[in-house]
Amino acid sequence: MQNAGAPRESFLERHRKVLLGLLAVLLFFAAWQAAFLVVPFNPLFISKPNLIAKAFVDLIADGDMLRDLGVSAMPFLYGFVSAAVVGIVVGIVMGWRVRVGYALDPLMTVFYATPLVALAPLVIVFFGVGVSGKAIIIFSLSVFPFIFNAQAGVRAVDRLLINVVRSLGGSEWDLYVKVIVPGVLPYIVAGARIAVGRALIGILVGEFFAASEGIGYAIARFGDLFALDKMFACILAIMVIAIVLTEGIRWAERAAFPWRVGR
Repeated sequence: MQNAGAPRESFLERHRKVLLGLLAVLLFFAAWQAAFLVVPFNPLFISKPNLIAKAFVDLIADGDMLRDLGVSAMPFLYGFVSAAVVGIVVGIVMGWRVRVGYALDPLMTVFYATPLVALAPLVIVFFGVGVSGKAIIIFSLSVFPFIFNAQAGVRAVDRLLINVVRSLGGSEWDLYVKVIVPGVLPYIVAGARIAVGRALIGILVGEFFAASEGIGYAIARFGDLFALDKMFACILAIMVIAIVLTEGIRWAERAAFPWRVGR
């Protein structure tokens, strides 16, 4: 509760982070629009923010963008949720079981360093252009932040807490539920923020190759048609989704761990 004698924060002070972020975005688009007054850009290669905004509204009104986003949402959901479940389990086991960590860490590092995006056409050949193929690409790109962050979280758990649970007769299950998982959760949230961006890249890459629908296919199609205002409008939609998902994760982090997040 706020102290009765403490001065109340103004609206600007309470929402300064959001307002500063919006100001930066507005200044960016204003500079982009103003650049066309100085430099004679070729409209075949770049579009103006006002034309992009108009195309964005038109695509929303026609329902085309919402339909494409709905098509892309299903493989995104399957791939991201699967990556979270598998990555968290594998990361916790690698962090808790030292020998398992030593055995799998080089393999995970090799896969993480491999340009998996370049293997997307091969995945599409084996699994098709439907939900399964795109979900596998998303899973492959977004699983590693969960693995490495969960592993780091387990290794950062205070050994004193583990010893206390063991001295009180706690089982292995008690260690996982009462010590390891709560200690790892902040690291998992941080990994999720990284994985969201990689998953969005995965859905776009998966739909660039031989797809017939989805937001990635729309971007590629409008680019081939030189409809740059609509192409950038679709890219803008992906950017907005990325911001919403990232801020949603940050909100969940602040709600779950208020003592870990600074003002």
